[in-house]
Order: sequence, then structure tokens, then C-alpha cells
Amino acid sequence: MEQLQHAVLGLVDHYGYFGVFIAMTLGNVGAPVGAEVLMPVVGGLVGTGHLSSLWLAIAAAVAGELAGNTIAYCIGRFGGVPFFEKYGKYVHFGHEQLARIHGFFERYGTFAIFICRFVPVVRGFVGIPAGMAEMNLAHFYLWTLLGSIVFCGAFVSIGYGLGDHLHDILPLIHKGGIVILAIAVLVAVAAFFAMRARRAPRAG
Repeated sequence: MEQLQHAVLGLVDHYGYFGVFIAMTLGNVGAPVGAEVLMPVVGGLVGTGHLSSLWLAIAAAVAGELAGNTIAYCIGRFGGVPFFEKYGKYVHFGHEQLARIHGFFERYGTFAIFICRFVPVVRGFVGIPAGMAEMNLAHFYLWTLLGSIVFCGAFVSIGYGLGDHLHDILPLIHKGGIVILAIAVLVAVAAFFAMRARRAPRAG
């Protein structure tokens, strides 16, 4: 896994924005890219001048997320359970991960797609069960887009802000990434229910 992540970083370093796009596409069809580490590195490359634009870096990452999730959705939609049973083990996507994602779907509806953008490992597979469930495409793309913008934008910006200090801080990001993501999810969920409470008709 570590060798793959080094290869992904090399891909981004050599091919710039296209490398970012390919890396994030792979990460959303099950490859262990480690997006919570890759995105700050991309931001660091912008901060040190290896990439010219923060906005293009974020756009390339979001586009890769959308492309990868489109592929994953199609796999789930047209391959279904037989495909999952046959090939899921090769990308470490088993019944436990499937049940976890379905649990999100049952609890939060299509908003679960947004939540899953911030959950390590799960974020790389969520398109498959969404396709298996034949989730409404408009909702699927809306929540994928919004979640990806927040996720990629936040982590690329962190790396950009750290600049030359990225190599010193990156191990802390790697260890604390789950905590950061968990906080982001809690904030997102709280905002969602706050909006629903405001829109609910007042009693009486």
C-alpha cells in the first residue's frame, strides 16, 4: 500500500493536474490512494510553485472524484451483487464495508453520500452500493459534488497554507486525518439537521 501511495505522489509530481485527476479517480474506485494525505501534498505543490493554481488543483481533484464515483456507480448499477461477490475481495471491499455504507443510507438517505465523502476507506467505495441501490443520479451527483468540494478544498488549502513546512506536518495529518474528518462530518451533519429544523413547519 505504501508503495502505491508513493507511486501516486510520483504521478502527481510528474503529470501535474492530470496526475491529480487520475489519482483521485483511482481513489474512488477502491485504490488505497490515501486522499487525506494526497490532498495536502497537492496543496504543498501549489504553495512551493510546482503547480501554478490552487483553484485548478482543487478542480482537478473534484473532477477526479466525480469521474471515479461515476465508474463506481456504474459498476454497482450494472454489475450488482455478482460483481461485488467476485471482485470486492481484491480491493478489500467486503460485506462489513457494504453493511456500513447501507447503514448510512438507511439513516441519512441520499445525504449519506455527502457524509461518506469524509469517512476514510468508505469514501472510496460508496459509489458501488449507491449504484446497486439505483440511487437517484441527481441526488448522487449533487451530494458527491458538494462533499468533494468541501473535502478537496479543505485539505488542499491546508497543504497550501503549510507550504515548505508540509513535510514536517504531514505525519501529523496522516495520524490525525480521521479525527479531522470526523469533526468535519459532525459539523456537516449538524448543519444539515439545523437546516431541516428551520424548514419544518412550526406547530400551531
